Amino acid sequence: MYTKKVYKATDMAKWTRYETFFFTAVVLVVVAMFYFFDLHWLKIPWTPLALIGTAVAFVIGFQNNSAYGRIWEARKIWGGVVNTSRTFGMFVQDMVTNEHASISLSKEELYHEIKTLTYRHIAWMTALRHAMRAAKTWETFAQEKTNREWSKVVRPPEWDSTVQDDLQPYLSDKDMEYVMSKNNKQTALLYLQSHHLRKLKESGVIWEFAFLKLEGVLEELFTLQGKSERIKNFPYPRHFASLNHYFMWVFVLLLPLAIVPQFAEIGKEISENYAPIIGNFFIWLSVPFYVAVAWIFHTMERIGRTGENPFEGSANDVPISTIARGIEIDLRQNLGESKEEIPAQFPMMYDTQM
Repeated sequence: MYTKKVYKATDMAKWTRYETFFFTAVVLVVVAMFYFFDLHWLKIPWTPLALIGTAVAFVIGFQNNSAYGRIWEARKIWGGVVNTSRTFGMFVQDMVTNEHASISLSKEELYHEIKTLTYRHIAWMTALRHAMRAAKTWETFAQEKTNREWSKVVRPPEWDSTVQDDLQPYLSDKDMEYVMSKNNKQTALLYLQSHHLRKLKESGVIWEFAFLKLEGVLEELFTLQGKSERIKNFPYPRHFASLNHYFMWVFVLLLPLAIVPQFAEIGKEISENYAPIIGNFFIWLSVPFYVAVAWIFHTMERIGRTGENPFEGSANDVPISTIARGIEIDLRQNLGESKEEIPAQFPMMYDTQM
C-alpha cells in the first residue's frame, strides 16, 4: 500500500511526541534546580552555545538538502522506468511480426511471444521494487518507535508478500526456476529478455534493425536499474548522518543551561522593578521556549534522516509500488486484457492517522 500523506501540525506533533516529552522533562529538571535549589551557578554563556547552534543548523540544512536530492533523483529514475516501459511495450507489439519471418507464426503464436515479453517486463519491475524494499543494515526508519507505529498503517506491499509469490503470475516454470536461482533477479530477467529477442531475430520474427532498437531499450532499462540500485546500495555517508545526529543532541541538551538562566535574570529584573509575583514565576516561561527550539532542531534533523533512503518504505518515499502497478495496468490494457484480468492499483490512503 502506498499512502499519499498530507501532514498537519497534529501529525507532526504526534510523530515527535516522545522527544517532546523528553525535552519537557529535561527543561523542567533544570528549572526546578534553579527555582527550588537556587543553583544559579549551573549555567553556560550564550556565545559558545550560539556557535554550536549555528554549526548544527548548517549541517542539518546540508543533510536535508542531500536527502531531498536523493529522493528527487530516485523519482526521476522511476519516471524514466515509466517512459522506457511504455516504449518497450509499444516496440514489442509493433516489431514482433511475420514480415521478415522465415516461418510465419500464427496470430495466436505472435500474441504469445508479445505477451511473454510484456509479462517478463512486468516481472522485472516486480523484482526491482522488491529489491529496493529489501532492508539494509544502515537504514534507520524502523528504529524510531513512531515510525514503527506508522508502518502499521502505511505499509508497502513488498513487506507483506515475497518476490517469488509476486513473480509467479508472470513467468513460465522454466523462467521462474532460472530467476529464483540468481541473487540479482531483475538482472536475470533482462538477460532472459535479451536471449528471447535474439531467438526471435534469428527466426526473422524480429527484423535486425528492430532487434537493435529493442536491445537499446533493454540497455536503458539496465541503466535505470543500476541508478536505482546505486541509491539503494550506497547510503548517505554515515559520518555525516551520525555526526549530525550527535551534534544536534549536544546542542539541545546544553541549550537549557543557557535559556533558563537568561529567563531567571529577566524574572529577577521584573521582580525588582515591576511586579514581584510575575517576576518570581517568570523562569517557568523558559519551558515552552526551550521545548519549541529543541523541537524545531530535532524535527528538522529527523526529517533529514527519514529522507536519506527513498526506497525504505516510509509514507513519503518514492511510491515505486504504485508506479510499477500503474505501468503494469497500462501494458496489460494495451495487450487487450479486460479489467477483470488486470490487478487493481494498490489502494491509496489520504490523511492517515496513527
